[in-house]
Amino acid sequence: MNDKVSIYAVRVTSGQEKNLALLLEARIKSNNIPIKSIIVLDRIKGFIFVECDLPVYIDKIIYGVRYIKGRMSGIIDYEEIEKFVSPKPIIDSLDINDIVEIIGGPFRGMKGKILYINKDKNEIKVEIFEAAYPLPITINADYVKIVEKARE
Repeated sequence: MNDKVSIYAVRVTSGQEKNLALLLEARIKSNNIPIKSIIVLDRIKGFIFVECDLPVYIDKIIYGVRYIKGRMSGIIDYEEIEKFVSPKPIIDSLDINDIVEIIGGPFRGMKGKILYINKDKNEIKVEIFEAAYPLPITINADYVKIVEKARE
């Protein structure tokens, strides 16, 4: 196996990524073409990524397929798409004193400051700004988005 992964980008009509991946899979199986994988990323529209050793194989399977605009020249580094393949949890980017907005649960839309982070339970303690008195609440870290990072 190669140490270097060769991933090529194929431009497609936006919204057709999954359909085209299935169509290409059928072409690969029927023609016994040595393509290792086809990657469709929900957050990247208009592209599918194909892993293989030579770009000639990609040209062979995409030739004449409707909604495929062509193969991009060059190899895509895995590091460039890795963050889309396996996004890191939000709790890893949170720090004490960050200003966050709550995007889920009964306190949705309110802003507050992080007082405590429990990475094991994926929970944070937030002091709500809109309350008349200091109101610390404990919520799931997935229910917040960062508004402002804490100053050092």
